[in-house]
Amino acid sequence: MQTASGTNQLRADHDQVRRLEKIVSRCSAELLRGTEIPLSDITKITVVIAEFVDTIHHSREEDSYFPCVASYDTLKDEIRKFMIEHEFGRNVARQISVHLKRLKNGEDAQEPVARYLNAYSIFLKDHLEKEDKFFDDAEAKVLSKEEEGDMYEQYRSIFAIVKKVDEMIAEIDYLENCPWARD
Repeated sequence: MQTASGTNQLRADHDQVRRLEKIVSRCSAELLRGTEIPLSDITKITVVIAEFVDTIHHSREEDSYFPCVASYDTLKDEIRKFMIEHEFGRNVARQISVHLKRLKNGEDAQEPVARYLNAYSIFLKDHLEKEDKFFDDAEAKVLSKEEEGDMYEQYRSIFAIVKKVDEMIAEIDYLENCPWARD
């Protein structure tokens, strides 16, 4: 069992984001095949992206983890790149929502929704891989056990966020079990 640390909490977030990435990739592929996917399911994907990936996970990194690591005057270039990538992910997610709204309004927007979902999937795969390597470096070379414990407690201390994470994991569970998402 992993110890309670800020880094391990972010790794646990990554496990859930990887599940989401597979759903996003599958949804994109199915849309491009012409599969009818309920708009409510695509909406759930956008909600999980906005509320879990961006609002919770990226905020944990940007507001706590990255500043703590950067305070040692180390890994700053990597952190800057991750901040740029987070903004890129937000921009792609916005485009998914823009075209999903068009689709909901009856416009022919299935292809752009699928294309931006695919772009988001590719972003997640690449980004998570790079961040995992960064976490290994930060954990091994920068952060103390005390700092790791303090960050973990900070992440877990806000009950509303812990509850929201549980809700988002339930949404991922739901999406994984949709007929279009199963193999």
